[in-house]
Amino acid sequence: MAYRPRIYYSNAQKAEIWDRWQKGETLNSIGRVFDRPSSSIFNQLAPSGGIRPPIRQRSQLALSLAERETISRGIAAGQSMRTIASELNRAPSTISREIKRNGSSGQYRATHADQSAWDRACRPKPCKLSLSPSLCRIVVVKLQSNWSPQQIAGWLKREHPEDKSKHVSHETIYRSLFVQARGVLKKELQQHLRSRRAIRRSKHATLKRGGRGQIPHAVSIHERPPTVEDRAIPGHWEGDLIGGCKNSYVATLVERHTRYVVLAKVKNKDTESVISALIKQAKKMPDQLCKSLT
Repeated sequence: MAYRPRIYYSNAQKAEIWDRWQKGETLNSIGRVFDRPSSSIFNQLAPSGGIRPPIRQRSQLALSLAERETISRGIAAGQSMRTIASELNRAPSTISREIKRNGSSGQYRATHADQSAWDRACRPKPCKLSLSPSLCRIVVVKLQSNWSPQQIAGWLKREHPEDKSKHVSHETIYRSLFVQARGVLKKELQQHLRSRRAIRRSKHATLKRGGRGQIPHAVSIHERPPTVEDRAIPGHWEGDLIGGCKNSYVATLVERHTRYVVLAKVKNKDTESVISALIKQAKKMPDQLCKSLT
């Protein structure tokens, strides 16, 4: 069995994954864009619980990668710290601390130093629930009672209208549940949520409103003619597709006058598979019914 090589997503690809996820696309549809399984996309979203991490920005006072490249070239050329600092319009002490922090003059590498600075700059803002154990206990008890985060947030505002320290938004509760790196609410509490999702998706992030998953120019079943409704004339058929376990599907056709039923097992639920399976079954039908179907 041949194994596909592991894929490493670039920053641009990761940004596109998040953009598509926030627009409401499914894991399968995003995976098809990158020719990868949905599990690969899930692994990109799961560490932050399906909640897009905020875009990190470098302080204007911090050294940039280009400046670190200049430091690296200056060290290789044997320049003094004051000379490098003068070229960058920086204080010599800034250059000295930068070199000491990322090794000695002989071990300094600009790319490694820039990534190390990026890692050290992480300063996660403490969550409100982590700063207030009493509020966290209230939220846990309500979640265990199968309250939704919206209900908890609304109840806290009504119970403590003047005490804003006892107020918490429903989004904060969701983030504390799905972003386990916060270490506030245990993952087991997710089973009390009504959505039962493993990662967070906003209820507003869906493509269904844009017509995705709907038949274009579909005619409602309520608009069918009266002759179809009273079942007096043969030749009117109703079709449906039944989905079972392990991706099994059965297409059905029912003639409304005679109640003649046609069942056809299909390999997949796409249009081509369903039509080809029904054509094969139609060839086995009585001539009269087959003519009415065509």
